[in-house]
Amino acid sequence: MTAAVGLAMLRSQYRRILSAPGLGVHKFLINCGSNSLFCPGSTVIVGSSELSPCASIHTTPACPAGHNKWSKVKHIKGPKDEARATMFAKLSMKIKFAVKEGGSNPEFNASLSQILEQCRAKNMPKSSVDAAIKGAEKGKSSSYVLYEGRGPGGSVLLIEAITDNSKRVHQEIKYIMNRNGGMLCDGARHCFSKKGVIVARGENSKNQAIELDQALELAIEAGAEDVTEVEDEDESTVLKFICDVPLLREVREKLDLLGVVSVSTELEFIPNTKVSLSDTEMENASNLLGLLNAHQDVIHVYDNIE
Repeated sequence: MTAAVGLAMLRSQYRRILSAPGLGVHKFLINCGSNSLFCPGSTVIVGSSELSPCASIHTTPACPAGHNKWSKVKHIKGPKDEARATMFAKLSMKIKFAVKEGGSNPEFNASLSQILEQCRAKNMPKSSVDAAIKGAEKGKSSSYVLYEGRGPGGSVLLIEAITDNSKRVHQEIKYIMNRNGGMLCDGARHCFSKKGVIVARGENSKNQAIELDQALELAIEAGAEDVTEVEDEDESTVLKFICDVPLLREVREKLDLLGVVSVSTELEFIPNTKVSLSDTEMENASNLLGLLNAHQDVIHVYDNIE
């Protein structure tokens, strides 16, 4: 067989394989007409005067666009989607607990009203919110627990959880703390003050960016104690105006009148003083907080790390 004829047969068989259904393997052996057995080690040299009896061709089926896109963004999108799913799960827990405590009507349940506002601010699907409200009636009775502890570098932690088995959660939190440079202990609660927090967009009602200096002036004018600039889950800048709990509604109304776009309110434990950690301590603390936040019953972890 001449090289030209053999190469033509090879191309013909290659085209038939590519058009065959179920193409899912990455290596095909093609018989070019020789009586010898297939030989995976053989190769075709295009333009040569000789053609080996057997040839191996490596092919890769065309990937659907979605698969190709996913392979490019999975290292970015995957963790974000996982964190968002975890956030929605914790919001669902808070909804169920609030409904159990004060009923399913947000007009008569201030805690539920705040949580629903947080859900809207986080773009939680309405179907998930409705399912959580309905599921509260069927779920087990749960309780709110607050654990106090110390972390790496002398940091202090407050760990909020909602659970139907406080004994189990206590053991699991204690295990996580002891294995990762922390420990449960009394006294951490005194390092924090419970405050009202108004979460607002980083732009005003005219879509103009609010610089931190300007935000401080707005905070003083509205009666807030302080304001911090943080990034949300989408890496967008948001402002947190801090005030006394009884003044939460009043401060929010004043901020809105000043052109601040508030999106939600909540109650948080704010540290009275903060501690600085070394790079190693910071890494250990980050690991510990990640493990605590990943616990299915933990809804929030507060720290005093600067």
